Amino acid sequence: PPSPALLVLLKRDQSLAIVDPTTLKVVGRVPAGPDPHEVIVSPDGGTAYMSNYGGGAYNTISVADLVAQKSLPAIDLGILHGPHGLYFAGSKLYFTAEANKVIGRFDPSKGKIDWIMGTGQDRTHMIVVSNSLDRIFTSNVSSGSISFMDKVTHPAGPPPGAPNGPPRPPRGPEWKQTVIAVGNRSEGFDVTPDGKELWVANAQEGTISIIDIASKKVTQTLDANVRGANRLKFTLDGKRAFVSSLSGADLAVFDVGSRRDIKRIKLGRGAAGILMQPDGARVYVSCSPDNYVAVIDLKTLEVVGRIDAGQEPDGLAWAAWQ
Repeated sequence: PPSPALLVLLKRDQSLAIVDPTTLKVVGRVPAGPDPHEVIVSPDGGTAYMSNYGGGAYNTISVADLVAQKSLPAIDLGILHGPHGLYFAGSKLYFTAEANKVIGRFDPSKGKIDWIMGTGQDRTHMIVVSNSLDRIFTSNVSSGSISFMDKVTHPAGPPPGAPNGPPRPPRGPEWKQTVIAVGNRSEGFDVTPDGKELWVANAQEGTISIIDIASKKVTQTLDANVRGANRLKFTLDGKRAFVSSLSGADLAVFDVGSRRDIKRIKLGRGAAGILMQPDGARVYVSCSPDNYVAVIDLKTLEVVGRIDAGQEPDGLAWAAWQ
């Protein structure tokens, strides 16, 4: 297959399509397991991981060798069900497990889950991990909230309140959660490239909540008219935000600086996954109800191509290997 390649996850076909971004043609397919929703690629670009969601029915993450174009043994999550959001950080795979209200971490080098943390929130759905690995963000759809998970370390030294007491050994890190109320059915979210803000689209109200990450507070709620919002993604320069809706015909484009809606791009009966091309020239959008992926020029904000990858495209990813 070509490198780099665009990956399109197809829910109804239960497969992963490998697309040549130059010709916009499918050049390979790999099985994706039951009800696949999200896809992420390993840091070396050669392995794809796909969450088998099923609304809590399944407990596996499918794995594919992209170079050989073949399935690898799936990750068995055991008692954890409903994996959805995926994120690679620090060579490990982070995931959400909705049915258990937890997030977890899988170590590919050891082939096992090495960390789990509960959120106590309903439908913990999407996940983002900071580059420094000390903060995790999740959206909790049915609770209408965003979780901030912060790693806290305890160095060796005297116990609190007893400065002259015997030193205590260093304790392992623990995580502290801050739950921030936003709007009903908060699902698609993204962090600005400068790391200062988090924007989340609230599907029921059609609003966008803007959270100041330093203070962990909602600073503004935009009356954005994005009911049914599914995903929200920033351009690589952080100047624009794109919001897709599964129940609307338009892809909404917002100017981040002015907080204003600057364009609605007509795509069809609805849209889901959004992916920015690494060079910042294009954005790809899964038009799930109409079974194609739209290719949009980020300068003109016009549709310039169409990828007929298969039935019900959703998750998108970019893969590049040597």
